[in-house]
Amino acid sequence: MSEDRPLAGKVALVTGSGRGIGKSIALAYGRAGATTACAARTTAEIEATARAIERQGGRALAVTCDVCQHAQVRAMMATVRERCDGLDILVCNAGGNLHRRTVEASEPAAWVAGVELNLASAYFCARAAIPLMKARGGGRIVFLGSGMGHRGVAGHSSYCVGKAGIWMLTRVLAEELITDGISVNELVPGPVITPATEAERREGGRIAAFEIPGEWPKQPEDVVPLALFLACCPAPGPTAQSFSLMRRQG
Repeated sequence: MSEDRPLAGKVALVTGSGRGIGKSIALAYGRAGATTACAARTTAEIEATARAIERQGGRALAVTCDVCQHAQVRAMMATVRERCDGLDILVCNAGGNLHRRTVEASEPAAWVAGVELNLASAYFCARAAIPLMKARGGGRIVFLGSGMGHRGVAGHSSYCVGKAGIWMLTRVLAEELITDGISVNELVPGPVITPATEAERREGGRIAAFEIPGEWPKQPEDVVPLALFLACCPAPGPTAQSFSLMRRQG
């Protein structure tokens, strides 16, 4: 392992890596030497990410997967095991704030779907990844969390509850895996300008994190250094922690 390729010999899987934060993390892991599996529902987007990694001189694999579907997640992990001989790093980035209503005005099916997108998907991926990491003698799991999972924000209950679940899943899973050499941490990026947030803002949607006075709106690339730190930490490294890029909680 060299200083400029600290993830050489590692295998990483990044969900939601067709665009935005996930794409930036996948590209960075590829530059750092990891064989990087790129996962999302849109095949064309993850294939573009994989090609970009290969143009950088890295190795990549595109795996189409709806991470809200347990069977598809299991099939994705089987593909990673077969094509990459295991897994060392999992970044659960897929998610979104899709149901922005008060609890009283919420649609029950949409509310539950939002929790599934932000919490159940991460659970499915982590559960399927654990045996692969144990077989490699350890690993790193990084959940993309949110400041909205650490505080209540009116009108965003589905997203807040899903991300609050990520905060607790991080801690429970870290306790379960600490003797297996697998660290589990939460990365809270704060407000990031992505295709999804730009579309929401154009439609007049309120994005709570962007409304915190003095907060730092970031580009996806600004999340990369912390994502690299969490992937590259030497064993045993931190676990059960929340690492935030927000200037402050508000």
